[in-house]
Amino acid sequence: MPGMADPRFERAVIAMCVHDENGAIGIGIGHKRTGMTFRGLLRQLDIDPGEAPDLAVHHGGPVEPGRGFILHSEDWGGQDTLHVAGPDGPIFAMTGTIDVLRAIAEGRGPSQWIAALGYAGWGEGQLEEEMTRHGWFAARGDAKILFDTPTDERWAAAFKAEGIDPRLLTSETGAA
Repeated sequence: MPGMADPRFERAVIAMCVHDENGAIGIGIGHKRTGMTFRGLLRQLDIDPGEAPDLAVHHGGPVEPGRGFILHSEDWGGQDTLHVAGPDGPIFAMTGTIDVLRAIAEGRGPSQWIAALGYAGWGEGQLEEEMTRHGWFAARGDAKILFDTPTDERWAAAFKAEGIDPRLLTSETGAA
């Protein structure tokens, strides 16, 4: 979901993982953490990086910034894996436990994945309220944008997938 007035979410892309009557949780996938790599994160957790590639770690959101999440393809699942589906079926899965980190390090993890620290969270009805304000755009979930699009291109790609040229967007609003 691109957009939001909060400067922490400037040109943000948030993969919504849970959205129900109790609230919502999303993982930011539009900005990388400076100075942090996946192999470095594994070392901090005393996990031998093994076969893990040294990919970026994303800024998942402002809530619990030390808590890690892996958004990944559906070809791997652990006991606490949450499967995220859209109207056309499964899109991705989310795991926030150490077993997925070990699986990736050992070369037996998901074929596609993104690491993030922190998350964005909303209480009951809060996200619906924020969506009525300017700055939000809800795009359909798309595994290609999530896994195959470079981080700095995801914001524009989410708009383009919906048929919108993001170069034509303006931050000004008016009244008719």
